[in-house]
This record gives sequence, structure tokens and C-alpha cells, in this order.
Amino acid sequence: MLKTTLAVAFVSVSALGLSACDVKKTQEGNITVPKVEVTKTQEGDITLPKYDVKTPDVKVGTTEKTVAVPTVKVEEKKIEVPTVTVTPAK
Repeated sequence: MLKTTLAVAFVSVSALGLSACDVKKTQEGNITVPKVEVTKTQEGDITLPKYDVKTPDVKVGTTEKTVAVPTVKVEEKKIEVPTVTVTPAK
């Protein structure tokens, strides 16, 4: 259950992060697969696409606010509690 929750949270944060980015493709990709029989007849060539990614500026800081915080008061009382005594078998 915890793994599923973490996975969903990770995917959600990733999707949110990517949706805030501006991505522009700057070069097309290309792959030619070599044909191989007994001897190689063609050389392979791989060109990966290039991207320019501009991420948003995020500033994190703190500010002071006054909020209502509940307090808990504790007092001691004498009450009877159950006890258990175990005698090991001989």
C-alpha cells in the first residue's frame, strides 16, 4: 500500500513538474539500423533529438504568521489497571 501511494505521488509530482516546463525541440532524431548478414553491408548511424528545456523559477521562503494552536493539559490520577503474572512450566 505504501509503495503504491509513493508511486502515485511520484508520478503526480513528475507530471506537475513537467507541465510547468517549456520544451522546444531543436533537432530531429534519426536511426538507421545496420543490416548484418555474414558480413556487415551498411554502417549504423544514430542521431538523437535535441531539446531546449526552460524550467520555471521557483522561490521557497518563510514568513511569520500568528495561528491558534491547541494545548493539551495532563493531570495524574490513581486508577486500577490489570496485571498479568506468568509462571513458567517446570
